[in-house]
Amino acid sequence: MNHSALRTSLKALRVFAARTEANKPFIGFGDPVLEGPSGGGKGIKIASLFRGAIADVEEVRKLSRLPETADELRAMARYLGADASSIYLGKDATETKVKEIDLKSSRVIAFSTHGLISGEIKHLAEPALVLTPPDKATEADDGLLTASEIAQLKLNAEWVILSACNTAHAESAGAEGLSGLAKAFFYAGSRALLVSHWPVESQSATELTRGMFEALKTNPTMGRSEALRHSMFKLAANDNHPHWAHPAFWAPFVVVGEGARR
Repeated sequence: MNHSALRTSLKALRVFAARTEANKPFIGFGDPVLEGPSGGGKGIKIASLFRGAIADVEEVRKLSRLPETADELRAMARYLGADASSIYLGKDATETKVKEIDLKSSRVIAFSTHGLISGEIKHLAEPALVLTPPDKATEADDGLLTASEIAQLKLNAEWVILSACNTAHAESAGAEGLSGLAKAFFYAGSRALLVSHWPVESQSATELTRGMFEALKTNPTMGRSEALRHSMFKLAANDNHPHWAHPAFWAPFVVVGEGARR
């Protein structure tokens, strides 16, 4: 990880993040319309998703489905006191919707989907989040919300939850993970991020975020980092899934930015 870039990202957080409080508790995007078989993880490694500078929507559409992300977002909304209208799933989880909707009024914003890291896929020069691809790709909407597009959003979020693969990691020289996404979301107006350092298994990731918000609801004075730690311990002690005790299932997640109670 590029620690200099991380420090720059956190400095950007202080400079650009707004301090007025948003008036809506939550908005979430997930369960994009994809045609690949349902898999156990978020994230992919394939040769190419691009034809030129725009993503090939037919290749994007072949990515594995993530139906469990709908339940994850509903759980987040429930714990935060938001109604069903705050969740955009399936055909509504599009780049166009993200760019058109008023995101600045939401305190917590969540993306539960595949995450792609630059250098991992041919022609992908920056990290991106997968959303429902359109019938025909355009520069405005090709199914991939890239870091440069994220930086142009207008946010006033206490927390952005990236329940996606590899959103903090950069494997190869020149690849951007944490630095690219963090700078983009902080520049757009987020004060903290939840990201992951490696590909995550969907069911355990869903349980981890659910436990995190449950901890915050039970103890409103708890900080975001402490809520994550609490949920990690709970996940590792899950008797119904003893294999979740392995760090591979909970250790990838980290809070970046303002982790303490505001």
